[in-house]
Amino acid sequence: MRLKHSELASSAVKQAQYPAELLPQIALFGRSNAGKSSLINTLIERKNLARTSSAPGKTRLLNFYRVEALTDDGQPLRWYFVDLPGYGYAKVAKSERDHWLRIIEEYLRWDTPKLCWQLVDIRHQPSTQDIAMYDILRDNGFEVVLIANKADKLSKNQRQKALSIIAKTMGAPKDSLVVFSAITREGKEQLQVLAAAYLQQQAAGGI
Repeated sequence: MRLKHSELASSAVKQAQYPAELLPQIALFGRSNAGKSSLINTLIERKNLARTSSAPGKTRLLNFYRVEALTDDGQPLRWYFVDLPGYGYAKVAKSERDHWLRIIEEYLRWDTPKLCWQLVDIRHQPSTQDIAMYDILRDNGFEVVLIANKADKLSKNQRQKALSIIAKTMGAPKDSLVVFSAITREGKEQLQVLAAAYLQQQAAGGI
């Protein structure tokens, strides 16, 4: 995949503020500070387009990043990366957490093609919020790619145990997990391949 252009198309809290141009979407879900923005920046080869923060809970909007690229054989691809508010962060008021969840729920009800990428921290067993979000996405018929992020924090040997725990906790096949690190760029090519396959499938279907 060759990236041509990327930009922040819209920041929204409700459907009326979503982009007018309907394109396939790759939506990123994860707990606060899961690394969604860093993953987007890595895949679109921009350092700071998606804003990152060391303080969890800073993404309070739906951020739509419009991306244009070419496949290796020159086919055009256009889509949105959608960075959703993080869930599960305890150091904000319950009313604020509930507001973030309402934003996520309204987005999921929006009738547009979506591929869901859910990030979990490879160093920790998935939380009850991670499991709940995964179940919600699958129960509503969305295709979900589980991404074990921050892989640079563990050794190769430690990873295998961690991946087994994640797979068992989430009820997902271990070999379906994508291992990723924004530091080392591990997993970047694999995710780009998955994105291209999904987008070409949508294009073939006339979306």
